[in-house]
Amino acid sequence: MFFALGAVLYFLVPQFAASGNIALFVLAYGVILSMYGGGFATVPAYLADMFGTAFVGGIHGRLLTAWAAAGVAGPVLVNYIRAYEVEHGVAKAEAYTTTLHIMAGLLVVGFLCNLLVTRVHEKHHMNASAPAIN
Repeated sequence: MFFALGAVLYFLVPQFAASGNIALFVLAYGVILSMYGGGFATVPAYLADMFGTAFVGGIHGRLLTAWAAAGVAGPVLVNYIRAYEVEHGVAKAEAYTTTLHIMAGLLVVGFLCNLLVTRVHEKHHMNASAPAIN
């Protein structure tokens, strides 16, 4: 459900800015930013539920590595898109509109990909009687 809220807010932020509604603009970004902390805090539990606890540390490490790579590549890509749009006559105040719409679309794609992920078999989950895997 939160993916939908995030996607809708990313899509609407440019409209809030264009209409001059600063309160909605700030509120939308406040909600968007608050979602990152909540998502970051729940990822380890989600990974353990989906993939079992035996290898959750390694899986989480890989996820954080991908997240860090996206944190470096994302802003670079956003700046290239903005520069391209400004060079092609888009007003500087509207240059991030396409980027925000792309981000909204990526949230939807990510959610759909997440729906395709299934839980691993219970044998991969650790329990009190199973020995720890080294």
